Amino acid sequence: MNKRISVFCGSKMGDRPNYHMAAIDLGRSLATNQFGLVYGGASIGLMGAVADAALDAGGHVIGVIPKNLEEKEIAHPKLSELRVVDDMHARKALMADLADGFIALPGGIGTMEELFEVWTWSNLRIHRKPCVLLNVDGYYDDLLKFLDKMKTAGFIKDQGRSILRTAESVAEAIEALED
Repeated sequence: MNKRISVFCGSKMGDRPNYHMAAIDLGRSLATNQFGLVYGGASIGLMGAVADAALDAGGHVIGVIPKNLEEKEIAHPKLSELRVVDDMHARKALMADLADGFIALPGGIGTMEELFEVWTWSNLRIHRKPCVLLNVDGYYDDLLKFLDKMKTAGFIKDQGRSILRTAESVAEAIEALED
């Protein structure tokens, strides 16, 4: 079975066209590089864009969506598999279990929560799966500065900080997964 990558991203498109373009590029690139996609199961926003692109490129796409968001986020009707779970905890646990690595595109609070949880788990050696932050158009620049501040202030060790890889392009993100 091919490796699967869990992508965390917004259920909205954001304010820059490049976020949408990066989601399309990432979905297509995952499929053409023989990675399956695991994501939040929605047909809207960047989530829908990454899934549509992966599907259009012949990829296998698994969506994981909580019952209470099935209508709000508009569950994607054309996925390879859609798994409906009880709640957000179950969603995150299943996405992490199904994935061999993680990429975060731009997104909001949910994206941050998902990314920070899998990064924390890696830091605690609960898993050894790559975690990549795709910094489209500098979206995460301020966060990266803050993470470096956390390191210099003594709250994150160098090893813990280095677990979260940063990519400026989809190609760099794919490369980080393959390293």
